Amino acid sequence: MTTSAALLLHRDVEGVREVLIGHMGGPFWARKDAGGWSIPKGEYVAPEPPLAAARREFTEETGLPAPEGDVVELGEFRQGSGKRVTVFALESDLDLTGFAPGTFTMPWPPRSGREQEFPELDRIAWLPLAEAADLVVKGQRPALEALAAHLA
Repeated sequence: MTTSAALLLHRDVEGVREVLIGHMGGPFWARKDAGGWSIPKGEYVAPEPPLAAARREFTEETGLPAPEGDVVELGEFRQGSGKRVTVFALESDLDLTGFAPGTFTMPWPPRSGREQEFPELDRIAWLPLAEAADLVVKGQRPALEALAAHLA
């Protein structure tokens, strides 16, 4: 079973709870808005602790340092692919200046024999929690619901 870990940043802006999510990079996601966003996350293998992996992957995917602070484990959530993602929440008002996403390589165009490099995330944004829930991939919506329940 594939395991991933995620760091879900959230902040309060004039009474509105916002979360930091990213639009997935690459040709499959280029024209997809709803369902094309994700909490910054990535795979890890034991014995690496999930929180250490969440912090590492946050930095790899955004190019920004994972903020310090009190972290709350929201739980483990099963994605449509069967992957399990442990999500940690952290309140932070991270400045997005310096966003420099990591990249991945894949064959593109299909059957061309060429490899092309794409950003892991092509943009990131602070969005109100309800709006983010409409945009993230379906398997991550329960993590946003868990954050809302934790904050209630």
